[in-house]
Amino acid sequence: MLSNVLMPSSAAEAAGLLRDGGWLLGGGTVVMPKVNTGAVPVSRLICLHRAGLAGITVNGGSVSVGAATTLGALGADDRLLFLHPVVRSIASPPVRNLATVGGNLFVAQPYGDLAVALLALDARVEVVSADGTREVPVGTPVEPTEVVTDLRFALPAGLWRYRKAMRRKHNSASIVTVAAALTVTDGLVRTARIALGGVAPRPVRALAAERALVGAPLDGPSVEAAAHAASEGTEPFDDAYASAWYRARVLPVHVRRALLSEQ
Repeated sequence: MLSNVLMPSSAAEAAGLLRDGGWLLGGGTVVMPKVNTGAVPVSRLICLHRAGLAGITVNGGSVSVGAATTLGALGADDRLLFLHPVVRSIASPPVRNLATVGGNLFVAQPYGDLAVALLALDARVEVVSADGTREVPVGTPVEPTEVVTDLRFALPAGLWRYRKAMRRKHNSASIVTVAAALTVTDGLVRTARIALGGVAPRPVRALAAERALVGAPLDGPSVEAAAHAASEGTEPFDDAYASAWYRARVLPVHVRRALLSEQ
């Protein structure tokens, strides 16, 4: 039974409180249903609303997003227009106005579409604990006593691609999500980071697809080869939205459509 809600004024204070146990509360879209239904025993919440972790800074080509920034705020920032389709594909406006950027890193697949995009962007995450501060690549596990404070990434220097296959047009979890950052010069792909969601327990890089693209033209045959290589390293699963068989079957289709900007 919930008996205590604490309101630290900084990430360091929150990390100190975590040493004595408890759950972090950001937007509450994941934690509060568990609290309200009694699905897990939660006796203490550490709320980040007063910890000063919200805000978006764009300095030249570098972006810093506070972990407590809501998805709604991210999707309303005109400096980050390329991320707007990502944000709009997640849940509904009321949920996006509560859910936080940091929290999206830890929701289970087939949710966490922003985490897929951040993986493609090679984002880095700052975390604070009682022992100090460290910076790690997005997707790196953090300790239960650590608090994510900030996410940092560079604006895409080349092409940005995003596609999410859903059962419904709005407010649905992912069947397959594809995010890709590419640079193309002299007609050839020079760099490629492709991230996938909905096809493994966590967002994953499509490393084989990246290898198939780099050095090749971004055309139909090259993209087709990359799309078929994308399944390497994935672990499709069954859930209420799709079967593992279906996810594996349509993955190459959606990778191809994303890379070629097909509808």
